[in-house]
Amino acid sequence: MPNSFNRSDRISAELRRLVGTMVHEVVRDHALPSVSVSDVEASRELDTAVVYVTALIAEQGPPAVKLLNEMAKDFRRELSRIMKIRRVPELRFRYDDSVDKGERIEALLRGEKEKGRL
Repeated sequence: MPNSFNRSDRISAELRRLVGTMVHEVVRDHALPSVSVSDVEASRELDTAVVYVTALIAEQGPPAVKLLNEMAKDFRRELSRIMKIRRVPELRFRYDDSVDKGERIEALLRGEKEKGRL
């Protein structure tokens, strides 16, 4: 029976856990906008990893992503000390707007329900 997770999936899961903790500490210590890691996708070759973050306030997401991208090298350096892999992927932060889209759809549905259309 083949493994259901390949190596890049296992490393993505580990990166999600570790980077999530690191981002939480940076947000708290540097008074950055409140963001959290929603997912990490490591490339098959493990040379890059895209870290998706969400924000409590949608307008604060893109500026926070910019700051996190500026700190990406520091995160990678810290990960190289923690993780037991030969080469830690380069981190690229992206804003995950799926939560914002879901809230917008929910608000639209709530509005239709209040109007009696649903």
